[in-house]
Amino acid sequence: MSAPTVIPEIVAAALDLSRQRGFITSTRNETGRLLATLAASRTGTLGELGTGCGVGSAWLSTGAAKGARIVSAELDPALAEVVQKLFANVDNVEVTSGDWSTLEKYAPFSLLFVDVRDVKRSVDIVADLMEPGGIAVLDDFTPSEFWPPIFEGRVDTIREEWLTDERFTAAEMLIDAGTSVIIATRR
Repeated sequence: MSAPTVIPEIVAAALDLSRQRGFITSTRNETGRLLATLAASRTGTLGELGTGCGVGSAWLSTGAAKGARIVSAELDPALAEVVQKLFANVDNVEVTSGDWSTLEKYAPFSLLFVDVRDVKRSVDIVADLMEPGGIAVLDDFTPSEFWPPIFEGRVDTIREEWLTDERFTAAEMLIDAGTSVIIATRR
């Protein structure tokens, strides 16, 4: 079965910006639909670490419940400014310039999309940003049929840590044959 082909307008605009900027690894539509679905179940503050061209935030905004707020942090100030313009007419999205720590002042998050490799390496950083019952979504994993998970011939310690950390209940979800995400709920 194939995924729906209709792309929301703000997502299409973010994808166009990604293509114009040469970003070939923006959030996949399958992951985006998952983000929109999860956002529909959340209230409060939703966030994204690693805005890029805003594709993840666009998907979050299409599913966000009424009254939910989305805050996204982009390390590159010039790119953050371009993406701020993209969301100029979207009331519930705020794009900030800075690293992950710029989002600390918006915590706790009810949903956090983590698309920054360095932050994925630290369950502690993400745990401190989440509210109890909050959901973290980490993408860009390569599925492994082994335990412990193997990536490029070695134990994938990042994935192993996320799937075993006692502060979270976590599962790996296949997005397609070559991509998976980790969904982790803060206890």
